[in-house]
Amino acid sequence: MKSIEDGSETMNVMLDIVKTFWQNLQFGVVTDQVGTWSYLIIALLVAVEGPIVTLLGAAASASGYLKTGLVLAAAAGGNLTADIVWYRLGYAGKLEWLQPYQRWLGVKPCQMSKLIEGMHQHASKILFFAKLSSGLMIPSLLAAGIAKVPMKKWFPILFTGEMIWTGALVVIGYHATMMLSTISKGIEYILLGSTLVFLFVMVYFIRRTLRNCAEFDEGVEE
Repeated sequence: MKSIEDGSETMNVMLDIVKTFWQNLQFGVVTDQVGTWSYLIIALLVAVEGPIVTLLGAAASASGYLKTGLVLAAAAGGNLTADIVWYRLGYAGKLEWLQPYQRWLGVKPCQMSKLIEGMHQHASKILFFAKLSSGLMIPSLLAAGIAKVPMKKWFPILFTGEMIWTGALVVIGYHATMMLSTISKGIEYILLGSTLVFLFVMVYFIRRTLRNCAEFDEGVEE
């Protein structure tokens, strides 16, 4: 019984934190404190948790405290910078320090060997679908680096995939916030929670579908 009560208290604390942050974001408290540094912060945080940070940035732009175009640019720039870092690590062959984190990063030896083999002929296809599916993004970038595939061969298509994915998140976050701003405060948080749950479920199934896409599997195995 005590564990249930503790869990309930923890959940209430988390909900209070989310509500407070949401209110601050809506009234510009967060963005007023950091000013133009907001975009740099978005770019840095996107590399850690891209979708959530991108959605929050889009919410701030819908409230009028950030510029939508700059939010998109910052989020895409942060993601692409992280992608280049992973590629460079693979290019340098410095994978030893990654061994303790293989499971967390989704790096599997058997998978890596197939990716490396497929990179020479299907680098653009593999990285495009990996960008949209997310699950194989880090292994694919490492494999591209190990295979020494020139960036000019795959970066344009990776950039296209990034703009599609990040652009979709910005549109969803922007319009969801606009919708919530027209609804009474009593049910605002219920709809906010429902929207986030729906979004994460949708993202999960989209990425799962793309990960199992026949074209992607064909590009890896050939």
